[in-house]
Amino acid sequence: MPHGMHARLPKNFVLEERLERYASAIELEPARWRGRWAQACAPLDAAPYREVRLDLGCGKGAFAVEAARREPDVLFVAMDSEPICVAYAAQRVCESGVPNVVVVPGNGMRVREFFSPGELARIHLNFPTPFPRKREAHKRMASMERLMDFRDVLAPGAEVWLRTDSQPLFDFVLTQVPLAGYELVWQSRDARAEFPDAPASEYEERLGAQGARVCALAATPGPAPERPVQTAELSLAAYLPHDLDELEGIGYAPHGMQATVTNLRNRALRAAARDRSQS
Repeated sequence: MPHGMHARLPKNFVLEERLERYASAIELEPARWRGRWAQACAPLDAAPYREVRLDLGCGKGAFAVEAARREPDVLFVAMDSEPICVAYAAQRVCESGVPNVVVVPGNGMRVREFFSPGELARIHLNFPTPFPRKREAHKRMASMERLMDFRDVLAPGAEVWLRTDSQPLFDFVLTQVPLAGYELVWQSRDARAEFPDAPASEYEERLGAQGARVCALAATPGPAPERPVQTAELSLAAYLPHDLDELEGIGYAPHGMQATVTNLRNRALRAAARDRSQS
């Protein structure tokens, strides 16, 4: 779930009751299926799923359910660290009747615990929390360190797909792809325009209504670096446009960076005022 975008709770929402009501869609012990997801989650007397994909940070499950509906022979593991999102995603899965989605509590730090080498055909990172400050950069799911972890569970030729409204995060990730030994398959600065029929998460729909433009990419592991070293600037403020009026022009500041943009714009205005007073 994007940072700061917490799920709104309806009146009389009781988390424990929701988790119990939709428990059939939730796997509380995902490590026990490590290496067996495709077979263990298939319907009785049915062939194993063709492949397994991870929707990491699934939110309320809109993307996973729609993607699963379109590809019934693929198993989607929808993972989120927020219990409220787990409850909402499980509810969506149960009410949709889609059988090829399982909801898992957890985060990207545990992928190697939950999945065996080569088990995942794709990892989706839909609107991950950007954590714009340098001191929080280690929490980003889209980083060299996490991409190195993902290498251990991705099948040959598998891909990591990122979608984000945050241009600074997107440009940061473009620096991380080669550092982790990945090769860029494709990228887009306006993915919704280029791929209008792609499944959307509820956050993409909400942020799109606010004027957000979706940046997206796909990357696949190439030769692994012997000693991966982080050389990129970690503060996302460094990836903002030099001319902040560009953000003004589109009427949208990247989610989680509104305060940073405001502070930088005010600083530029004060500097311009000083220059005028001294001239």
